Amino acid sequence: MNARSHNRLHLLPFTLCLLLLSTTGAAAELAEEMKQVSPRIVYETWQDDNWELFTIRADGSEMVNLTKTPDQHELYPHASPDGTKICFVCDEGSGADKIRNVYVMNLDGTGRKLVARNARQPCWKSDSTALAYLKGEVEQFTLTDYATKGVFVYHLASGRHRQHPNQDLVHLYNICWSPDGKWFVATVHAGMGYKHGILAIEADGPGVYDLGIPGCRPDISPDGKRLAWGPSDWALRIGDLDFSGETPRVLNARDVVTSEKPMKIYHVDWSPCGKYIAFSRGPDRKILGTIPEVVGAKAKDWNIAVADVRETNRWMPITFDGNCNKEPDWIPPAKEPQ
Repeated sequence: MNARSHNRLHLLPFTLCLLLLSTTGAAAELAEEMKQVSPRIVYETWQDDNWELFTIRADGSEMVNLTKTPDQHELYPHASPDGTKICFVCDEGSGADKIRNVYVMNLDGTGRKLVARNARQPCWKSDSTALAYLKGEVEQFTLTDYATKGVFVYHLASGRHRQHPNQDLVHLYNICWSPDGKWFVATVHAGMGYKHGILAIEADGPGVYDLGIPGCRPDISPDGKRLAWGPSDWALRIGDLDFSGETPRVLNARDVVTSEKPMKIYHVDWSPCGKYIAFSRGPDRKILGTIPEVVGAKAKDWNIAVADVRETNRWMPITFDGNCNKEPDWIPPAKEPQ
């Protein structure tokens, strides 16, 4: 299904969308394929005047509300590699007392625990024993995604926090951790001498390297060999992630999903098997002057979709209500205790 077809689909009632999708050959084939994909996807959504975290199957069925908190706003969910927990941010309070904090909870929404106050955009270590997160640059609440200063690591077992050895890391967002634990990859904006770019950062050292690729919001594949990111508002791209040389680099880049204006595509995330991605898609419509892809910003008519990375533009939507559905993250199958 091409981007123009879906521009029309997102305006139609849910049942009619399903009917049209069922008659579109490529989408129908992918929909059938997604029925065999067991990992669920967790995402943020605006429901009943509140941000909540929902899960859904990759074929769009079995939607479940994990949080159910009318007085708190949960956003930016990331599932642990062992498939047992979810970290996220929560916007709490109001007015001058509003604050964004990092939390962790069990996969079913129980056992909710505060990790860090005035913190943002956490990610998991591959063994699920620790979280990395970004501290807020200022005390006052802001939606600005790059308003961060410092990378910190929280160890779940001990409850201890430690700051990254490079204390000059600033204006990062969308940080992710390589499976071997040796690297972070993140977007930088107007910080550390960079205008805008995607950086590779030594996890336990001072090194910072510009990957030399355009765009933002990178995600490392589960095997650590590929990177997915958005080179623009209208494309999602993957490439080979190479840490073997003197400096990290991305090779053999190609687009896997493209979209036509005004429909933006963002928030790419790899499936556990590495064959698919999930992403968000919706119109470029500012609300109160904030662009819709930012964490916590309203994004009317945005939905979650999945795509096959082995081809170009073989994708399908899996939500249809347009309730600011963003930041999808695949939940790996739970691992058996050793």
